[in-house]
Amino acid sequence: MRWNELTAAAPGGDALDAPAGASAETTPELFGVRGLVRTVRTPEFSGVTFHEVLAKSALNRVPAASSMPFTWTINPYRGCTHACVYCFARSTHRYLDLDSGEDFDRQVIVKINTPEVVAAEVAKPKWSRELVALGTNTDPYQRAEGRYALMPGIISALAEHSTPMSVLTKGTLLRRDLPLLARVAEDVPVELSMSIAVHDDELQQSLEPGTPTTAARLATVRAAVELGFDVTVFMMPIMPKLTDSRDHLHSALRAIKDAGAARVVYGALHLRPGAREWFFSWLEREHPELLPRYRRMYATSSYASKDYRRWLGERINPLIDGYGLRGRSDDDYPATTRRQGRRHQAPLAPSQAPLPVDLVPPAQRPLF
Repeated sequence: MRWNELTAAAPGGDALDAPAGASAETTPELFGVRGLVRTVRTPEFSGVTFHEVLAKSALNRVPAASSMPFTWTINPYRGCTHACVYCFARSTHRYLDLDSGEDFDRQVIVKINTPEVVAAEVAKPKWSRELVALGTNTDPYQRAEGRYALMPGIISALAEHSTPMSVLTKGTLLRRDLPLLARVAEDVPVELSMSIAVHDDELQQSLEPGTPTTAARLATVRAAVELGFDVTVFMMPIMPKLTDSRDHLHSALRAIKDAGAARVVYGALHLRPGAREWFFSWLEREHPELLPRYRRMYATSSYASKDYRRWLGERINPLIDGYGLRGRSDDDYPATTRRQGRRHQAPLAPSQAPLPVDLVPPAQRPLF
C-alpha cells in the first residue's frame, strides 16, 4: 500500500500532525470531540477518508442487562470499508453527526493509540481479566488494518495480562496474526470466529462489496484450524428469499465443513434504524420484487418475524446437525468464563447478535 503518497490534512485542508506528547485533550477536535491527529486519504482507498485519532479509553464495558456472554469489548475502528449493506453498526456513526450510509463506509475513525491504551488499562490492579471481545461493532481486520497493524499490539497487551479474548471477523488479514494468536493461546483462551453469511459470489460482492471473497474466508478458516483452533463460522445474517434456500444452505454448510470449522451459528437478518434504510435502498436497486415483503416483515421490529425465525430454525437445524456442526450446547457459553483451555470456540449463542453501541448507556460510550 503506497501510504507515503497519501495526503494528510485537517478537514479544512491544511496538513495536520499531532505534536510529540499529544493527548486526546491537547489535539484538535474531530466532529466536536478532541483527539484528531490527522486526516488521511490514499489512492488505494478511493473515496475513503481515514481520521486518525487518539482515544481516551479502549475497553468498553458491556451492560449486564444486554445478556451478552462477554463483559468487555474493544473496537479500534469506527466505520468499516467492508461496506456491508446490512451492517447493524451503521447507526453508531450518527453519534459523530455522520450518516449511516456512505459516511459509515467512507469516513473511518482509526484509534491509532489503541494498543498503548489497552496495555495501560489492563495493567491496572483492578483489572478483572474477563473475556474481551474484538469485532463486536466494526471489523478489526478490515483492510486498513493492513496498514495500521493495531491488532498485534492489542492481542499482546491482553495476553501479557492473562486476559482471554475472542475475535470475530470477515477479514482475511486475520491470517497475518494467526501465528501470534497461536502462541498466545498456549497461555490464555483465544476464540476465533469467521463471519461468512453469503455463499453466492455475485450476491456476496453486491451485499458486501469491500469484503474478501467467501473462498478466501474459508481458506482463512482452514489456516486457523491447521494451527489447532476450533473455529466457529457465523452464518449471519440469513436473508429471506436471498440466502435461505435449501440449496444455498446445503452448499454453505458443506463448504464450511470442508474448511474444518468446528461449529456454525446462524441468525436471521435484523435491521436496526440506519441499517434498515440503507438495506432497503439496496433492495430497491437490486431486488425490487422483494422490497414489499421485507417492509412487511420489518414493519414493527428490527428482527425478522417469529414465524420466519421458527421456519428458518426448522430448515437449518437438521442440516447443521447433519454436517456435524452443532458444537457444544449453548449452555456452555462462554467457555472462558468457566474453564481455561488452549483454544475455544466463539462465545455467542445462535440467537444473539453482537452488541450495538446504541445499547451502551451514553455515559459509557467511547468518544472515539
